[in-house]
Amino acid sequence: MLDLWILLTLLAAGMQAWRNALQKQLSRHVSIAGVTLARFFWAWPLSVLYVFMLYRIRPAPWPDLSLAFMATIAAAALGQIAATALMVMLFRQRNYAAGVGLAKSEALLAALLGVLVFGATISPLGWCGILIGAVALWLMRGATPDDTALRPLMIGLASGLCFALTSLWVRHATQLQPALPFLHAAGWVLTLTIGMQWLTLVGWLAWRDRPALVLLWQRPRDSARVSLTSLGASLGWFTAMSLQDVALVKTLGQVEVLFTLLIARCWFREPITRRDRLGLVLIVIGALCVMWP
Repeated sequence: MLDLWILLTLLAAGMQAWRNALQKQLSRHVSIAGVTLARFFWAWPLSVLYVFMLYRIRPAPWPDLSLAFMATIAAAALGQIAATALMVMLFRQRNYAAGVGLAKSEALLAALLGVLVFGATISPLGWCGILIGAVALWLMRGATPDDTALRPLMIGLASGLCFALTSLWVRHATQLQPALPFLHAAGWVLTLTIGMQWLTLVGWLAWRDRPALVLLWQRPRDSARVSLTSLGASLGWFTAMSLQDVALVKTLGQVEVLFTLLIARCWFREPITRRDRLGLVLIVIGALCVMWP
């Protein structure tokens, strides 16, 4: 029987692939900030309902809302907003599959961040994986090494870095609630994170881009689809990372690249170049090498 964290990670990867596709579609009509908000717009009330149901099924203590916990939640919320906005920018410059592939540099950047900041160690095979990942990103940068081609590469790296930091902060936040069952801890981290994101983006758009709020309201089906798939993905990631190390979860999560290729070909009818296809495969191989025990 498969471990629960494996099933949750596969669910999260599938839902995230669909969410990214829906975000790309919505980005044709709504601003970057508006598309980013669509990810959280309907997800917050649903996450509150999810936590309520958890407590109805299994009573548990309330979370310890310490300064360290709330600061970690705030960091994760802002990191995920930045990562999502950068990915939407990437979709406007590259096709869907290549955009997701560049953002999947997350696993490689998380490994490097662990070495440089958290004192982790990487095996020789891991360093080989980092080199493979660097080659993959270079392949996916574009056909010519000019500023126009390098810009998507830099945006993809920045998105991957923000996603990597978000994952590490989410894992840390759940570990700050040892008195709670893992489902309750992940549920609270999810709800508080989405709540901060909702308030931040609604406030920003109300101040700077009210037409985007109107467009989201006029497209309830599109925004609801993005929110529902986003909630499913986040619920899977957050719960899986409360059970297992981030590195292992994100390694298995690279299966999202396969879902991405299927959606790109079958739904968007996008041509995937040989360079992009090779780059996507190398990103997966590089991530596996980095995370291999």
